[in-house]
Amino acid sequence: MDKHLFLFGGGPPFTLNMAKQFVKLSLKMNGPVSILFVERDGWEQYMPRYTQALVDLGLNEFHYLPLPSTPIEKVKTCLKNSSGIIIGGGNTNFYADYIVETSISDSIIESYELGIPIAGFSAGALISPEHCIISPKDNEETEFQCRKGLGLISNVLIAVHFTQWNDEIHLRQAVSKFSQHINYGIDEDACIYFLNAYLEVMEGNGIYSLEHGILQRLN
Repeated sequence: MDKHLFLFGGGPPFTLNMAKQFVKLSLKMNGPVSILFVERDGWEQYMPRYTQALVDLGLNEFHYLPLPSTPIEKVKTCLKNSSGIIIGGGNTNFYADYIVETSISDSIIESYELGIPIAGFSAGALISPEHCIISPKDNEETEFQCRKGLGLISNVLIAVHFTQWNDEIHLRQAVSKFSQHINYGIDEDACIYFLNAYLEVMEGNGIYSLEHGILQRLN
C-alpha cells in the first residue's frame, strides 16, 4: 500500500496541486477527512482555511477534532473511518503532548500504513517525522528542542516557516545533532509531498536543504 505524506511549512491553505493530489487520494477512500488541531478561541471560523481548497475540488465531509477537549476514543474512532487526515498548526509542544504522546499517534500511524493521506501544517508537519525538531522561535524557553515525533518518515529533519523565521541557524543545529539525516527548510505557502517516505514533489515558495554545509534552494 502506497503511503502519502504532505508537509507544509506554514498554516493553511493547501497549495493548488497538493490540494488536487490530496483530494484525488481521499476520494479513493470512504469517509470524511478528519482535521486534528489544538483548540483555541475562534477555531470554527478558521477551519475553512483548511477545507475550502478541498471543497472546491469535490470533498465535502469533514470531522473537526479539537484537542484536548475531544475524548481520545472519539478521535481514534473518527481517524479509523477517515479518508484523509489533516494535522493543524499552532504550539508544537502542545501537538506533541496531545497527539504524539497519546494513543492517537497509533491511530494516525495505522491510517498512514493503510494508504490514508496525511497532511501536516507547521506544527503538524514538525511532529510527523521520527524526530520533532522545535525552533527556539516556537517555544516559551526560546531554545532548540527535540522531541519524539510520529515516525511517519525517518532520517528526515524538518524546519518550518524557514525564511520567515530566518531559521537557518536552527536547521544547522538540527543537522549537527543528526548529521546522517536528510534536512529540509520549508517556507510558508510551500509543501513537500512524500510518497512511500521519499520526496516525490515540491510546490510553492522556497524549500531549502543544507548539503555539505551549504544552504541550497531546491525548488
